Amino acid sequence: MTSPGELERTLRAELRGEVDFGAAARALTTMDASNYRRVPAGVVAPRDAGDVAAALRICADAGVPVVPRGGGTSVAGQATGVGVVLDLTRHMNALVSVDPAARTAVVQPGLVLDRLRDAVRPYGLAFGPDPSTHARCTLGGMIGNNACGAHSVAWGTTADNVTELAVTAYGGSSYRLGTGWAGAPEGLRELVAGNLAVLRTGLAGGFSRRISGYGGLDALLPERGVEVARAFCGSEGTLGVVTEAVVRLVEAPRAPVLAVLGYADESAAADAAAGLLGSGPLTVEGMARDLVPGAAAAGLPRGDAWLFVEMRDEAAARSLVRAADAVDSLLVTDPAGQRALWRIREDAAGTATRTPGGTSRTESGGGGMAWPGWEDCAVPPARLGAYLREFRALLAAHGLRGTPYGHFGEGCVHVRIDFDLVSPAGIARFRSFSGELADLVVSHGGSLSGEHGDGQARAELLPRMYGPEVIGLFGAYKDVWDPAGGMNPGMLVRPARLDENLRFAVLPAGGGGLSDGVARCVGVAKCRTTEVGGPGVMCPSYRVTGEERHSTRGRARLLHEMLAGEVVTDGWRSREVAEALDLCLSCKGCRSDCPVGVDMAAYKAEFLHHHWSGRIRPPAHYLLGGLPRLLRTVALLRAAAPLNAAARRLPVPGLTRDRPLPLLAHAPFTRWWRSRPAQPAAFAAGDGGGASSASPAFEARVRAERGFGKGRGGGSRPQGPGAAAVTLWPDTFTEYLSPDTGRAAVRVLEAAGLEVTVPRGPVCCGLTYVSTGRLDRARTVLRRTLTRLGDLDRPVVVLEPSCAAALRTDLPALLPDDPRAHRLAAGVRTFAEALEQYAPHWRPPRLDRPVVGQTHCHQHAVLGDAADRRLRERAGLTGELSGGCCGLAGNFGFEPGHHAVSVACAREQLLPSLDAAAAASAAASAASGATAAATPPAILADGFSCRTQIAQLSPYRAHHLAELLADGLQAKGPEHTP
Repeated sequence: MTSPGELERTLRAELRGEVDFGAAARALTTMDASNYRRVPAGVVAPRDAGDVAAALRICADAGVPVVPRGGGTSVAGQATGVGVVLDLTRHMNALVSVDPAARTAVVQPGLVLDRLRDAVRPYGLAFGPDPSTHARCTLGGMIGNNACGAHSVAWGTTADNVTELAVTAYGGSSYRLGTGWAGAPEGLRELVAGNLAVLRTGLAGGFSRRISGYGGLDALLPERGVEVARAFCGSEGTLGVVTEAVVRLVEAPRAPVLAVLGYADESAAADAAAGLLGSGPLTVEGMARDLVPGAAAAGLPRGDAWLFVEMRDEAAARSLVRAADAVDSLLVTDPAGQRALWRIREDAAGTATRTPGGTSRTESGGGGMAWPGWEDCAVPPARLGAYLREFRALLAAHGLRGTPYGHFGEGCVHVRIDFDLVSPAGIARFRSFSGELADLVVSHGGSLSGEHGDGQARAELLPRMYGPEVIGLFGAYKDVWDPAGGMNPGMLVRPARLDENLRFAVLPAGGGGLSDGVARCVGVAKCRTTEVGGPGVMCPSYRVTGEERHSTRGRARLLHEMLAGEVVTDGWRSREVAEALDLCLSCKGCRSDCPVGVDMAAYKAEFLHHHWSGRIRPPAHYLLGGLPRLLRTVALLRAAAPLNAAARRLPVPGLTRDRPLPLLAHAPFTRWWRSRPAQPAAFAAGDGGGASSASPAFEARVRAERGFGKGRGGGSRPQGPGAAAVTLWPDTFTEYLSPDTGRAAVRVLEAAGLEVTVPRGPVCCGLTYVSTGRLDRARTVLRRTLTRLGDLDRPVVVLEPSCAAALRTDLPALLPDDPRAHRLAAGVRTFAEALEQYAPHWRPPRLDRPVVGQTHCHQHAVLGDAADRRLRERAGLTGELSGGCCGLAGNFGFEPGHHAVSVACAREQLLPSLDAAAAASAAASAASGATAAATPPAILADGFSCRTQIAQLSPYRAHHLAELLADGLQAKGPEHTP
């Protein structure tokens, strides 16, 4: 056999596309969204069909297998393999043409489904099949798996919506498939003619979701019209490579209405689903309470399970509700409300991976994790209720847990189960359960796969579903297309065992920590979306570069292979992992946006900690990572002014020269605080601060009781005997770079009637040390901070979202055995949370103006912004903030090599939102005339990095919410009282 080096050189010489046999490229493609892992020899990104043919010819000559790969979201292992992986997403991703009159489109295999849907939407058209991964799955992958999605009740499977396929087989032969034998490979017609009886008795007459095996072979029967392209769909890359497809489009409903029907339990919903099909629904989706977040469930009808039934219009939806035997119902006509509900359903593939109280003993995944493997069995819809009851009993008999959901209208059930896929006993149970479940599905007339394909997960069990004659026919069909057996071997025909190649086996036994974290990534690839809009953040670097290694999934895969040590062999010193993590902004967006809660910022910190252990770090790690100590020294020396002047003229070693450093404040916030005179009652009342101060004697007693002046910082006068007390945290950014924000916060908090204290001595959340991977230093700093704070007995208000997030999550993670850390973490409040909880009756000044800007990524991911939204509403600040990441991200934007990515992140959502708001304000002013000029929007950004990025890349200036409210208090004057 040809050596990998020779094969790589030959491919490079004859292909126009990229050829990469390096460790990183191989590591990124060892896994898909399944439980399986196979190591390829290399990765090829062909530029066109000619490249595909050349690659298949060269690999066949060398005897090397080939696996075509799209978005890598397959859940049965069919997008992994040895040999050469063809990455069809990098170049072969075009929408070639659209014919609205004929309702067809010509697509390349790497085209993401949402790009097709966006392109045909202006014509009132859509592509019918719509898997939940529509934002990242490709048309080629959908053809390979015969994907379906929620709307298959109305529009069928991918095979129902394909008319022609251009296919290249192993060896380089090309075919154009459609209806009839023209263009089909030699021997296929004869194979069908010799097996008509088997096709008619073993395959014909199945229900719509019979996807398993080459289940579409009955499309080759003469009475079916010899639909060769249709029969090819669902072959999972085992027959050839699709290089172009002609697909049918359907008329999209203009104003669909979602009817949500509540039922007592899952079985009742399943029993009801089949009875709704006569009403002509577009979807009938089922989901139980287990998978619906509490906030979303609160807005649903009564019940513990629901059917989401989409109808073409409101009249049809109301008719359906009247006919349905549901406990309760709800009609959702608002498109935004419908999208929110469908988002819950689309995230279920990841949400179902977390099983509350689960019994999983998969060490690499941690307790409560559930896994694919029996992800999409399907039975005839009328049998669904009975099947689910028996399925639940089978789970219980094996001591397993899982939460079914899915396409109840077509009897297709998704479920992830808390298998132990590490220990020999757990794997044996996985195997025995799989056999019994296959028998159960078959006993109900079902299919082992209802839309995701069999891959390695179920192909071994196909003989339980099909008789020996059908299995023999499958083998012969494969051999007509691929006599050398080079296309995706081990799938469908002559398959690998379902308990081989498990991805957890290569991880360190009982590894915990990072090992558990990276194993959580199940590969659903929500991080690969490039959709703009909405509150999401993940994954900003991927959205800029489009490279898999810069996605959360790609980084998790590289870390997985680093721990395995087979492909990435230099462990914590790995250059491949370091390069992939270099563009991670540590935005923590994946912590909330990833359906399984992968936290790449934490993994990056751990990697950097080990990677640089015992070595001299990059200068930025000392300058920016040690920023709190550096700025404290500058403040003590009162050297801010000369340092600002020097920074304007001289480059700082180790930092980028592409952007200026922010100016240091001449006086830190705490210096102002210590020199601030006690505020008289009139001042408090004038700020809207409520009742006058108490008598000096009472104030002294309160100050003594609450510990003022005992080494814990000075305090403002209490705003009455019942005043709540809060500690304002002087984070590094507020203290040394933006003290105006701190002063504004004090003004507002006091106006709300709160007693404010500030800690004596420097305190630090450790953020800059964590983000540069100096974890030992971070622990030391945090312990010192906890000691300085003493027995803190009041909530801590943190103005900088990244610091609040660090105190709430990183602090207890770094000091898990220190009860003080957990107390402080529990006491952290954002500015808006503090006002809402401790001054609930205070009325903020009415600003009555539009607001634009960005929710801080750490606020979105860790803290939540519900209190901020409510506070803005009470203050009359209207409008939504943009999602995404500002791109500066603390130290990231100041480090060499990051400037272009940093700017591109800002230009994706943040800066366009500011420009759009300014333009709208200018247009409104011009339309209304000089006498009624529109109020310009307030620009809000609570994060110092966000404000800095806006100032450096735009003509606008952003403010913290505290600053906007403080300005409003000043404008309202003494009459503004709580």
